[in-house]
Amino acid sequence: MAFDFLQDKDRIFTNVYGFQSWVLKASQKRGDWDNTADIIKRGNDKIIEEMKASGLRGRGGAGFPTGLKWSFMPKEAPKDSQGNPRPSFLVINADESEPGSCKDREILRNDPHKLIEGALIAGFAMRARAAYIYIRGEYIFEAKIMEAAVKEAYDAGLIGKNAAKSGYDFDVFVHRGAGAYICGEETAMIESLEGKKGQPRLKPPFPAGAGLYGCPTTVNNVESIAVVPTIMRRGAAWFASFGREGNHGTKLFQVSGHVNKPAVFEEAMSIPFKDMIEKHCGGITGGWDNLLAVIPGGSSVPLVPAEQIMDAPMDFDGLKDVGSGLGTAAVIVMDKSTDIVRAISRLSYFYKHESCGQCTPCREGTGWMWRVMEKMRDGDAEIADIDTLYEVTKQVEGHTICALGDAAAWPIQGLIKHFRPEMERRIREHKGEEMIPEVMEAAE
Repeated sequence: MAFDFLQDKDRIFTNVYGFQSWVLKASQKRGDWDNTADIIKRGNDKIIEEMKASGLRGRGGAGFPTGLKWSFMPKEAPKDSQGNPRPSFLVINADESEPGSCKDREILRNDPHKLIEGALIAGFAMRARAAYIYIRGEYIFEAKIMEAAVKEAYDAGLIGKNAAKSGYDFDVFVHRGAGAYICGEETAMIESLEGKKGQPRLKPPFPAGAGLYGCPTTVNNVESIAVVPTIMRRGAAWFASFGREGNHGTKLFQVSGHVNKPAVFEEAMSIPFKDMIEKHCGGITGGWDNLLAVIPGGSSVPLVPAEQIMDAPMDFDGLKDVGSGLGTAAVIVMDKSTDIVRAISRLSYFYKHESCGQCTPCREGTGWMWRVMEKMRDGDAEIADIDTLYEVTKQVEGHTICALGDAAAWPIQGLIKHFRPEMERRIREHKGEEMIPEVMEAAE
């Protein structure tokens, strides 16, 4: 059955390549800020119900239903010890430090008003007083554009007092991070916003109960918030018409690595991998027979060998079925020129470097896994070390406060699962042993 590619009329991000200006007037010509007050007049609960019906799942990696997440925010403001009502906050995760991921920066620099309008609507729906946009430290140009766009929105009366003439007061603040991967984790981001060291918090309490400054807080990804105004204008049924059941909507994909045309593009969810690469990236370098493996959701998900990824639907469930995940839809393509063991070793170094050191399994385990991966890269190890390495990844996975331990473990687990013969070949070669025919065959 042929896949129905996304048509231009259904694209949410019409300026993803920056061919037009990002400024307010140009954004309004593209449909942004069109009768925003009417959307807000529908009421908090109606907006949340519409978001639930749309089937939107978080675009930052975890894929949690967005409307459901908003509904966790308290309907009545909690009181502090003096009996004063506490404000609620929306925090927008623009940290985007996942290796391979580069979609949010296109929104920040080319369509910032979509994000600001989305922040207002989402903030109103969850009864938030303000939004904080936490931008990755290295995104200097993007932060400057975001700050200028926020100023434009204030000057035009679209945010601030009586935002967009809706009767609702709402502020937006742009906050620059200092370039730490761990601050992409929602509670570490909140700690960083408060001026503390960016380290994840134990949950519970969850941010919806006690988040930024101890107040109810929801943390959402840039793309999750930027699509909200379009969903509210076109309707939940329109958005839900794309993708398979439980995997609805359009999505920004970003493809890097060994393709003829690396790209960021919007496409309907559930597009088969091969169709996506052929249409948007001009195929694999050297042809499809040259494909080795793919990391489909940013570096923290397990790789998938060529033969298993070909027909896989690019959505949450389709990639889960092949033992990986959609993550941020940052697709890293590796052809047969790739030294696969070296590639995963390099990722191990990244996670070792970015561990905040709070949890012992992650602090000690990421360094140990990287050192063993370096030995595996050179073949300077024992065959039994492969099993030991796998066992250690299992001791790290699921035993840390945040998911960085999982992110460090999964790439190695994927390597061992799918490329163990290659690891064994290196070890035997390093020792000068002759390869037994069965192992040679498997390695080929």
